[in-house]
Order: sequence, then C-alpha cells, then structure tokens
Amino acid sequence: MPNQNSNKPSSKTKSTTISGVVLGFDFGLRRIGVAAGQTITQTATPEAIVKSRDGKPDWEHISKLFESWKPVAIVVGLPMRLDGTEQALTQPARKFGQRLSGRYHCPVFYMEEQLSSIEAESRNLKQTHIDDHAAQIILENWLEANITQNVI
Repeated sequence: MPNQNSNKPSSKTKSTTISGVVLGFDFGLRRIGVAAGQTITQTATPEAIVKSRDGKPDWEHISKLFESWKPVAIVVGLPMRLDGTEQALTQPARKFGQRLSGRYHCPVFYMEEQLSSIEAESRNLKQTHIDDHAAQIILENWLEANITQNVI
C-alpha cells in the first residue's frame, strides 16, 4: 500500500491510478473530521466528525463510514508548522493514517496542511465544530494537487 506525502508528486505516485471515492481525515486528539470526495469531479463534502478520546478514535464510527462510502483511497492531513517543519500532531496523524490503511486495506496518502481549521472557520460556518470542513479543505487540496497534474 502506498504511503505517500502526496502534495509533492513522486514517481511512485505517477504509476498509481486512483478513480472513485476518497475519504479525507483531519486528525485531532478529541475530534477527527471526515470528508468524502470524488476523483472524477474533484469535489469533496464534509461528512462526519468522529469522536476521539486521548487520541484513540471511535473505530466503530469510522468502520461505518468505510462501509457506507467504500473508498478507494484515504487522505490524511499532516499538520505542519508554517515553516514546513513537523509539529506535535504530525507523528500521531501519520500513525493514524497507517492504522486506517492497515484496518481498511486502502492506500493512504498524506497531505501537508497548515491552517485548514482556520480556513474552515473563515467560511463563517454556524457550527460549533468545523473539523469535517477542515477535512474537506484537506481533501480538496489533495484532489487539486494530484488529479489536475495527472499524477495518480
């Protein structure tokens, strides 16, 4: 299964063709935002907010999302500092992606992200939690970076 940091095209990514539904995740220690996207239309929509306790996700909820959407791939946002270096949540997010890939037998791709939650908040959403909208932004950015360049 490819584990790519795929906002930067690589030769491994170019040999992989992905078409269909992709689930995107905005990992957090208390909440995990989930978005569903489509490679054909290059669009994504907020889908769910999964509760997490001390970094341990509600796997039952995630399993239901996988059963419902039957994704062909997974995108996990890797939180990075503005200077591009890793921060405290980068490794836990990477580990979460590896667990998703192992449990659901889908390739996982990582998208470096900064400020997706702030961008989601700026959309003036009338919601308490915006994690699913942050996941949507991550997934849309990944689709745009990978689909329009024909690298997947």
